[in-house]
Amino acid sequence: MTKPPAPHLDIIHHDPHLVVINKPGGLLAVPGRGPDKQDCVVNRLKALVSPCLDQPAVHRLDMATSGLMVLALTRHAHAALSRQFAERLVVKKYMALLAGPVSQTSGEIRLAFRLDPDNRPRQIYDPHQGKTGITKWRLLRADEQRSRVEFTPITGRTHQLRVHAAHPLGLGRPIIGDPLYGQGREGDQLMLHATEITFFHPVTGRRSFFSSPPPF
Repeated sequence: MTKPPAPHLDIIHHDPHLVVINKPGGLLAVPGRGPDKQDCVVNRLKALVSPCLDQPAVHRLDMATSGLMVLALTRHAHAALSRQFAERLVVKKYMALLAGPVSQTSGEIRLAFRLDPDNRPRQIYDPHQGKTGITKWRLLRADEQRSRVEFTPITGRTHQLRVHAAHPLGLGRPIIGDPLYGQGREGDQLMLHATEITFFHPVTGRRSFFSSPPPF
């Protein structure tokens, strides 16, 4: 009987309190429902690193999104990092390729949206019942086919960057490879990567910065 391959994670920082990994697109951040949705960052980490909390994730990335993710190894680190996320002390930057040109060079997007219960997990614009997501952005490069944009989310709503990129009241240019909000098909690489994260170490208090170049 063939032994299954050992789980792999691209760990870029590991200390007794936390781990920073570079998540590939297509891998779940946390386990989902059903046996087919158990391969994820959290379960791979628990197989590779000991001791580890049962629930080490302090934030998530969409399955299709690649890039930096922080996980706590102790209860103290989990509480301290979760508090930083809740108080918006963590700074995250993302790189994205959008389908089509963006005319402006920078700005801030504020859009309220919520889950569409008839088309999960798609989010829909709803200025009355939705929760407002806030994203700062700047254009890095553009031509007639695509735009390279840096996103700095202020809030952390589900699919926030994907909705803000695609919606006409946002940039009106979906992220390339997005099957929910653009012309992408299931299995396409979503051109969205978490490139930078800055936070305060939960034990030393020192400012911690990590970066990861996008694979596109």
